[in-house]
Amino acid sequence: MKKISCILSVTLILSTLLLGCGSTKEKVNSMEAIKEKGKFVVGLDDSFPPMGFRDDNGEIAGFDIDLAKEVAKRIGVKVEFKSVDWDGVVLSLKNKDIDVIWNGLTITDERKEKIGFSKAYLKNRQIIMVNKNSVIESKMDLSKKSIGVQMGSSSEEALNSEKDVVSSLKDVKKYSNNTEALLDLKAGRIDAVVIDEVVGRYYMTKKPLTYEVLEDNFGEEEYGVGYRKEDKEFGEAIDKALDEMKKDGTMDEIYKRWFKEK
Repeated sequence: MKKISCILSVTLILSTLLLGCGSTKEKVNSMEAIKEKGKFVVGLDDSFPPMGFRDDNGEIAGFDIDLAKEVAKRIGVKVEFKSVDWDGVVLSLKNKDIDVIWNGLTITDERKEKIGFSKAYLKNRQIIMVNKNSVIESKMDLSKKSIGVQMGSSSEEALNSEKDVVSSLKDVKKYSNNTEALLDLKAGRIDAVVIDEVVGRYYMTKKPLTYEVLEDNFGEEEYGVGYRKEDKEFGEAIDKALDEMKKDGTMDEIYKRWFKEK
C-alpha cells in the first residue's frame, strides 16, 4: 500500500511540474509576458543608418528606433535595443536573446517560413552604388567587377536572385556591415555595392561628392517587424500600434524627421 501511495505521490508531483512548465511556456509566448517583463528587446545591426545606428554620442538612434519607442509607449512597456550579428539575427530571435527584429528587415518568403512579420511599414529598393565618375552605368557593366554586399542581408539575396549577373562578376565580397563595404568602394577595393536604398541615400547625404546611384536596381521590397511565430498576440499588438500611428500622423512625423520629405 505504501509503495502504491509513493508511486501516486511521485506521479502527482511530476504532473504538477509538467503542467507548470506548460503554463510557463504559454505565458512566455504571450503579451502578458511582455507586460510582466515591462519591456521588449529589439535586435539590430547598429551600423545601419538611418534605420538604426550609433550617433556621435554613441547612442542608438534612427527611424526604426523612434518607431519602436513609440510602439512600446502605446503598448505600455519600455524598449531595449541590443546590437546583434545581422547574419545570425533570426537565430538570436529564435533563441529568445531578443524579442523582435526591427532594423530595416525586408519581408521575404524565405524569412516568412522562419518568423512572423508585422504589416509592411516602409517600401525600399535594392540599389547599386558606385564611385563618382565610375565607368559602370548599368548591370551589364558589372561584368568582371567586384561587388560588395552585407552578409545575410536582403541585398545579398536580391543580387543572388539574378544568376546571370552573378555569374558574370569577378567576385562578390561580403561584409559584416554596409559601412565597411562603402569604405572599400571609396578606396577602390571593390567596384560597386548593392545596398538598401534608404541606407545608400542616407550615406550620400553625408558624402554627396563620393558616390552615385545607378538607374538599374535589384528590385523593390518592403520592411516589416520580425517576431517569433508563436508570439502572434505580440505581433498583433505591434500592428495595432503602427496602424494608430499611421492614422494620427505620428508615422509621418517620424518619417520626416529622418527622411526630410515624404
